This record gives sequence, C-alpha cells and structure tokens, in this order.
Amino acid sequence: QVQLVESGGGLVQPGGSLRLSCAASGSIFSINVMGWYRQAAGEQRELVATITSGGSTNYADSVKGRFTISRDSAKNTVYLRMNSLKPEDTAVYYCKATITTTAATGRLYAGDYWGKGTLVTVSS
Repeated sequence: QVQLVESGGGLVQPGGSLRLSCAASGSIFSINVMGWYRQAAGEQRELVATITSGGSTNYADSVKGRFTISRDSAKNTVYLRMNSLKPEDTAVYYCKATITTTAATGRLYAGDYWGKGTLVTVSS
C-alpha cells in the first residue's frame, strides 16, 4: 500500500506565500513523476506543476514565475513553493505520484497515486 499525505495549506492574504509538502510512504520501489494539481469549487481538476525523477519541471502558464516545484528523493517528498498568491489560486491542492511498488512476491507494479488534498484559501 502507498499513501500520499499533503500538508501546508491554509489561509493567506493576496500577495502572500505558502509551501505545500507531500510525502509518499509504503512499499515504494521507485517514484517517477511527482506533481501538484488543484481543483477550485465548481471547476475541474487542473495541472499545477510536475517534476520528474531527473528534475525536469513543467508548470501551468497561470503559475509560471510564481510557483516552484521541487523534490527530495531521499524523503520521497515533493514540495510546492507558492509566492505572490492570488485569490484565483484558491483551491484544494492534490499531490499525485507515479510509483512503482514491490509486492510480497517481489513483483513490481506501477501506478498513479493521489493524496487527499489540502485547502489553500487566498483572501483578505
């Protein structure tokens, strides 16, 4: 079993900053892509940023220059530093990871895993 647990959400004023963290745990053999997605009320879930095991990053146009994704592979953790936050950044932020796990038989399985989300509210 694999778990992804997000933390770091909360209420922040426009122009403020937050750092989200997402830690993966369980029978992990390797982690490929890790990323952040968000879903605002009444909207579809959308990509925010992703980072590969090699460190290549990808960002949504709406967050480029304001958000930074990073990862600590030794800790199976991905971070999202969010600066210059705007009210339109308000959403539940979800962590997603493509993880290869090890079964008791030794067989490897690869799949996508999601965290339960952390709420970010940008408001004065």
